[in-house]
Amino acid sequence: TDWLAGPGRWLLGQDCADFPPLLKESGEAPLCLYGAGDKGLLAMPQLAVVGSRNATPGGRQTAHEFAAHLASAGLVITSGLAEGIDTAAHTGALDGNGSTIAVLGTGPDQVYPRSNIELAGRIAARGTVVTEFPPGTGPRRDHFPRRNRIISGLSLGVLVVEAGLRSGSLITARHAANYGREIFAVPGSIHNALSKGCHRLIKQGAKLVESAEDIAEELGSLAGALTQFTDHVAPQSATSTSAGNADPQYAELLCCMGFDPVSINELVTRSGLTAEQLSSMLLILELEGRVDSLPGGRFQQQRV
Repeated sequence: TDWLAGPGRWLLGQDCADFPPLLKESGEAPLCLYGAGDKGLLAMPQLAVVGSRNATPGGRQTAHEFAAHLASAGLVITSGLAEGIDTAAHTGALDGNGSTIAVLGTGPDQVYPRSNIELAGRIAARGTVVTEFPPGTGPRRDHFPRRNRIISGLSLGVLVVEAGLRSGSLITARHAANYGREIFAVPGSIHNALSKGCHRLIKQGAKLVESAEDIAEELGSLAGALTQFTDHVAPQSATSTSAGNADPQYAELLCCMGFDPVSINELVTRSGLTAEQLSSMLLILELEGRVDSLPGGRFQQQRV
């Protein structure tokens, strides 16, 4: 189509090497994906952050802060470009100098809601915009539940910040549960209707989280799973989930870090690895408790 002829745009079929492996593994992947931006992010470790369109100011702030912290640590933040929590999550990831993926319920040439046109442009420039719907497809009510399965399928886990009992975010969480992914929920006031969906998820077994560190602790058990999707980073990774101990490339990275705070740009110079490779490796080391993420996008090795 004419849309595909534009710069930075692409079409991926399930048989393409770049088709995201976690989504394909879900068993409900679309036949193809249209997108704009960095398609390599689709195979990176992702956390979905979702919630109410009519979020409270506190809910938007929480989503922004979680997304900024986790994105700065190397996780890609995935959401649906809706108003409210989705918008706060995408913006937080960008403000944290991290990466974000927007999964659309329209064609790749459409933005819904229109108020997020500027944000969609920022995401296409610094992250990825992706959809299963072909160019020219407008917003339809039944498209958004379908979009939610892709958000879940791409991600290692789903964080629900605010959600009513009939929120579409609960559909995203249900898909995640079906795919065997982690589900996290932020509790709230018992008097807030937008907390009731989160409280129901917690009753059903979702992990209650009060800080980004709670998510990192839970995802620590998935470090081995993360490693298998970063084989281009650590081709010798052992079956042990402790990549920092098992892989000499991780040991070399820790040696390059020393024990003073250091930026990714400095580590690129010292190690010869790319920023993308370093983000994945630092995330795994942080999940294992070997490295701390500091303000300003810097990292510091923990003394053992």
